[in-house]
Amino acid sequence: MRSPDTPPAKGWGSGALSSAAADLRRRFPTVAHLETRARRRMPRFAYDFVAGGVGEDIGLAQNRVAMGAIRLLPRYGRDVAQVNTEVTLFGRSYAMPVGIAPMGLAGLGWPGADEILARAAQAARIPYVSSTVANAPLERLAALAPDVFWFQLYNLPGADFAVARAIIARAEAAGAHALVLTVDVPARQKRPRDVRNGLSVPFRPGLRTALDVARAPLWAWATLRRGQPRFENFLPYLEEPPGTAALATFAYHRMAGPLTWEAIARFRDLWPRALVIKGILHPDDAERAVAIGADGILVSNHGGRQLDAAPAAIDMLPAIAERVAGRATLLLDGGVHSGLDVLRGLALGAAATFAGRAFLFGAAALGERGGDHVAALFAEEIRAGMMQLGAANLAEAAEIAALHPGAVALPAPSRPRAAAWSAA
Repeated sequence: MRSPDTPPAKGWGSGALSSAAADLRRRFPTVAHLETRARRRMPRFAYDFVAGGVGEDIGLAQNRVAMGAIRLLPRYGRDVAQVNTEVTLFGRSYAMPVGIAPMGLAGLGWPGADEILARAAQAARIPYVSSTVANAPLERLAALAPDVFWFQLYNLPGADFAVARAIIARAEAAGAHALVLTVDVPARQKRPRDVRNGLSVPFRPGLRTALDVARAPLWAWATLRRGQPRFENFLPYLEEPPGTAALATFAYHRMAGPLTWEAIARFRDLWPRALVIKGILHPDDAERAVAIGADGILVSNHGGRQLDAAPAAIDMLPAIAERVAGRATLLLDGGVHSGLDVLRGLALGAAATFAGRAFLFGAAALGERGGDHVAALFAEEIRAGMMQLGAANLAEAAEIAALHPGAVALPAPSRPRAAAWSAA
């Protein structure tokens, strides 16, 4: 299957197509192929930061195992000659039900990755969620992706959330279409790969780091041109000279502690547009998010990077969909590497899905072309998957029968604990 803007094939088969895009597709037909090349182009500490999880990487692996275990039951004999992948999220139309998830320190994976992916999202017309700890200021990323820009916020509790409130105001002024509050980082966790590599920002000088960087000359050259990645969104709030070390220290000390429901309620009052709560796994928490006025819930286990014993996000999606019952838009991330993974999410109750590592591996493998190529892979695979399953649009895709062996049985709803403090 070819997209409408692909030149006609001269012959039969994938090798019959002749274009730059077709050549990329032959060399890197899946995200797994991109990851292989990315790993060769990145220093080990950078690859481990992107690819690794928390603890023993059990939760990280479980996301992929659980996703792959889901079977979709096709229906044949239907007219799927024309397939519509458009999705509407919070009143805005997007080209397909997959977006780019927020990724902190993406510039470590590949210098300039934030800008690369923002441009790719705008070109593909898919949601782009910029992280609080992106390596480019939110205003620049919003300018690169004005039609698709969302902003993700971590907990910044100091001085009655002064920095958090200031960043929210900036995101609103920059035109962010949704604010994504991340709730699943109440404490810093040990990521053994990063510990073993002695990962630090700024980079720690030493023979091991020098050898690691020397083995990745393209990454090293790109980093030399751009400088070490910095947490640019915090620059306006520094009281000392704004170097890389000062920004990293600021982020380390300010991003700490749990984001409570009381604080979320205050942010709900501050934010006038769509509010999404990211990191929900328990249906009771989904119920609380709806009650507090959330427009969306992003079911996620933080990509296996926070709690190694957490269930796979896809395993919790059906129970949350049943509890929420259409009162909020459900989104999913964790283990989304292909168009079929997107359709798995839709079949189990999500309106759209988000991928992080897949896009960052694309940027690391191909530089400026990487985000566009990953978006093209998703577009092709979603369209082909819908045709194979007998779904001409996303409403029909949501009705696909999914055989889901990982469904989790839950106890009766628990009673919420008493509030620790009241919203101001």
